[in-house]
Amino acid sequence: MSDFNLPALPQRITLAGGCFWCLDAAYRPLRGVLRVECGYSNGTTLRPSYREVCTGQTGHAEVIRLDFDPDVLSLDTVLEVFFAMHDPTTLNRQGNDVGTQYRSGIYTHDAAQLAAVRAYVQGLRDQALFTDPIMTEIAPEANYSPAESEHQDYFTHHPYQGYCAAVIAPKVDKLRRQYAALLRKDA
Repeated sequence: MSDFNLPALPQRITLAGGCFWCLDAAYRPLRGVLRVECGYSNGTTLRPSYREVCTGQTGHAEVIRLDFDPDVLSLDTVLEVFFAMHDPTTLNRQGNDVGTQYRSGIYTHDAAQLAAVRAYVQGLRDQALFTDPIMTEIAPEANYSPAESEHQDYFTHHPYQGYCAAVIAPKVDKLRRQYAALLRKDA
């Protein structure tokens, strides 16, 4: 048996916190993030389009699928950033974005991750960090499909678009101030 430690395998988690463009922009600059993909998850329609998801009729949430290196960015830190970047106490809305597609959700990829997420959220509840109850849905990822290519890394490609400038830019600025130690050097 060897005395050296092998690096951890990458982990994947799927997060819903309002418009997927916001979470995408928040996680891309973090050290340890290997891949971010915008998509749709935990609805009933197979491979829905953006237009279909926006109707609220598919049951899908706008999500990011996040692949990360747990040796660099722990699951707890991923969740800490998640809860700092959106309001988990509002049901089916983030600011002016209203509908089930904008719900707060954490969609897991195995039983151990599901248990860890549930324990983390229970810890937030026990600490009473939020005035209102946490409404975040916690479930295994189901019926995921990637979003269309124009939705990937949207903020980078459209920083001056109205929604990006008014909604996403302040969230990214908050991330840079609050989590500067987590940023990649090139971010």
